[in-house]
Amino acid sequence: MNITDGWGSRVAAYLAHRRSFGFELAIDGRQLESFARFADQRGAKHLTLDLAADWARNSKRASQIGWARRIETLRGFAKFQMRTDPETIVPPRKLLGRGHRRLVPHIFTEPEIRTLLSEAKLLGPPGSLRSETCYTLFGLLATTGLRISEALHLTDADIDLCTGVLEIRDSKFHQRRYVAMHATVSSQLREYIGTRDRLICRRCSDRFFLREDGQPVTRRQVLYALRAICERRLGWKPRGDYRHHRLHDFRHSFIVHSALRFYREEADIEQYLSALSIYVGHAKVVDTYWYFTGIPELMNIAAGRFQRYAEGVPA
Repeated sequence: MNITDGWGSRVAAYLAHRRSFGFELAIDGRQLESFARFADQRGAKHLTLDLAADWARNSKRASQIGWARRIETLRGFAKFQMRTDPETIVPPRKLLGRGHRRLVPHIFTEPEIRTLLSEAKLLGPPGSLRSETCYTLFGLLATTGLRISEALHLTDADIDLCTGVLEIRDSKFHQRRYVAMHATVSSQLREYIGTRDRLICRRCSDRFFLREDGQPVTRRQVLYALRAICERRLGWKPRGDYRHHRLHDFRHSFIVHSALRFYREEADIEQYLSALSIYVGHAKVVDTYWYFTGIPELMNIAAGRFQRYAEGVPA
């Protein structure tokens, strides 16, 4: 590859390189493809600061943090591009300001999860597989903390209902791990298999979660169902900084409620959080800390512990 290649080819080479190391880059990939089209329209030969800043500000969402995140996405590609084009300029990380702040997620309460699952059972059309698929998938996310990509990539061979264990293959960073399930989750998965196999005439995929035409369920379809239940049917507004409920909120909620249970049981927190980090597939325990959110129950426990500490009461 050389600098005479179109920007689309340069971006494709970079994405292939990064994905070979296990990075999915779904959002970053779309962003960089957008940059390639922008650079081609400009007739740009090299990646310059002006080109980077103009593309970042060309975003449909006119916010400084959005512009800054575009610059961060571009930096990795720029470093890769320098190997074949020494005239490439790597834009400074804060060229257009800070690109990161922790947005507070919506943490589903246990009553909310029960209500959501009950509503999922009522999804139409009547007699279709959609309601059973959403009910089972939402329940699996809520009780295991799986990433949505991990759940949707499950196959029948990955699920051992006899031992109640999921095998998560080729997850983030090409990790592989085993996830234990509660007996009630295994029972629901078994029930889903019966319903699924009865309603599908011909399977077109080995994926576990399918539509009635035998094709795999997509993330977009599942997200649409979640928001249809939460926002249109129940009228819920998400707590936190996001405009809409997200599938990733199930993972945040699982980790927060697991930590709450550990504290209530006064378990060995360091040991249990380390085990939780492994269970949810994090490379290091500090990645799990990122998911913690100060829900009232956790804050009450923290306040009580601090009061005992201040009063000199042994932990």
